[in-house]
Amino acid sequence: MVLHPPVKPMLAQAREAIPLAGAMPGGMLVDPKFDGFRCLLFTPVEDGQSVILQTRRGAMYQARFPDLVAAAGQLPRGLVLDGELAVLEEGELSFTALQRRATAVRQAKVLAAELPAHFIAFDILQVDGRELLDEPLWKRREVLEALFADHRLTPPWTLCPSTTDLAVAREWLTEWTDVPGVEGVVVKSRAGRYRPGVRGSWYKIRRRATAEAIIGGVTGSLRRPQVLLLGRFDVSGRLRLVGKTAPLKSAAAAERADQLTAAYTPPLDRRAILCPLGEPGRSSPGAGRAPMCRGDQRGHRPGRGGLAPPRPVRAAPPGHDRSARADLRGHSAPHRVTALVPRPGRRTHPIRRPDPGAARHWAGPEHRCSWAPPR
Repeated sequence: MVLHPPVKPMLAQAREAIPLAGAMPGGMLVDPKFDGFRCLLFTPVEDGQSVILQTRRGAMYQARFPDLVAAAGQLPRGLVLDGELAVLEEGELSFTALQRRATAVRQAKVLAAELPAHFIAFDILQVDGRELLDEPLWKRREVLEALFADHRLTPPWTLCPSTTDLAVAREWLTEWTDVPGVEGVVVKSRAGRYRPGVRGSWYKIRRRATAEAIIGGVTGSLRRPQVLLLGRFDVSGRLRLVGKTAPLKSAAAAERADQLTAAYTPPLDRRAILCPLGEPGRSSPGAGRAPMCRGDQRGHRPGRGGLAPPRPVRAAPPGHDRSARADLRGHSAPHRVTALVPRPGRRTHPIRRPDPGAARHWAGPEHRCSWAPPR
């Protein structure tokens, strides 16, 4: 049977450590785990067919990687390889550069010259039009190594390293992961068959570096958090954003919701914020009380190593009650972000454009401001 795209790739289960010797039937085969895009490559079987690059989710990427399509002339017909797409930038694997290549269609040829792509092959599913799904892994590995040797394949085609020595595998996990683009190892059963779309006898182990962090905010709401925003204090005592979690599952979200509380903010001295609206010495309509920035932060934009610096926000003029949203130009806010601060008790008035005559107050991007009408 000849394989035709799309074909679901075999998946790996996450584990915390490399299994012990003898834990897998037929022994173990260990590959480095590269930080790239999972990809299946199909070469044409008959005339008129083209090279296909299929992602894990079934998308076709050959238009985004014309350099790999052109280099497929080195490969025989009727071939299906399983591997990782990777991109080199300044001699190192770069996931950021890979994302640029994957999202740029119109500039694909230009980026192909600037950021060359590589295909790191770790399995073979078909050769000469003959599928190998039911062959054990050790047999498929022999066929894959013979393919590279017989056709003298050169970059961008790369044979993924592999070992059966657990000591070498542990060295890869502890030392190779210091290199950009390598995030762990994948352990496979040498006797295992290839099962498309199944998490079978493959296990992925990532090297993890742990550190304590403070939950400074969440996307969603405090009652139903979606993603936790994590921060750490710098040397000056300022809490800075250092990362975020993966989307929380329902059980984890419910558990964290019981632990999250709104941060305490000392009450403001109302007399300290009274000032006329407009220039000093001149009266203006609605003078007497300046706007106060409170409420929930709807978005953030990481700066250099932390949260974005505050920017000035001008208050709406008196009587402004339109439900216009804040001006988001220059800010990226894919998710709603709720800061852990108490909600204001008074009515809020979102602002859209600054009032040239209003007092200026500092606030983070996309804050809602509560405006107290003049007495």
